[in-house]
Amino acid sequence: MGRFKKEGKKKLPEFASSSMADIVFMFLFFFMVITTMRESDVIVKQNLPSATAIQKLEKKDMVVNIHIGQPLSYQKLGTEPRIQLDDQLSEVRDVIRFIEAEKVKRGENAGLITWALKVDQSVKMGIVTDVKQEMRKASAFKVNYTAIKDVKK
Repeated sequence: MGRFKKEGKKKLPEFASSSMADIVFMFLFFFMVITTMRESDVIVKQNLPSATAIQKLEKKDMVVNIHIGQPLSYQKLGTEPRIQLDDQLSEVRDVIRFIEAEKVKRGENAGLITWALKVDQSVKMGIVTDVKQEMRKASAFKVNYTAIKDVKK
C-alpha cells in the first residue's frame, strides 16, 4: 500500500488584518448610535408620585429637569429637602440664575423649554412653591410635574 508523505511542514496562512479597521469602526459607530448620554446624576431621593392622567412629552431635548428631594447622602447633608440643578445641590435663590443660563444655552429655542419638576412625594409643598415663585420671576411659565403612571388592577 502506498503511503502519503508530508513534504515539510505547511505554514499557517497569515492573519488578514486589512478588514480589522473596518470592523472596529463599525462597532464604534454602532455604540455611538445606540448609546444615550445621561444629562446629570440624581443626588436627591426620587420617589415620584403616581398619577392616573399622564401625558408623555414629545420633545425631550427641550426638557430641563429640576429635582427636589432629600439628599441621598443625608448623613453629610441632612434630611431637609434640597433642590438639585444640573449636578449640584442649590438654594432657591440659584433657580433664576440657572433658568437664565439654560435659556442662553438654547438660544432662539428658549421659549420652547419645558421645565420639569421632579419632586419626591414626601416633600412638603413649601419648597416647591418657593421654586415656582422664582420660576415666575424668571419668566419660566411652561412647567411640568413629573409622575409615574398609576397602574389600576
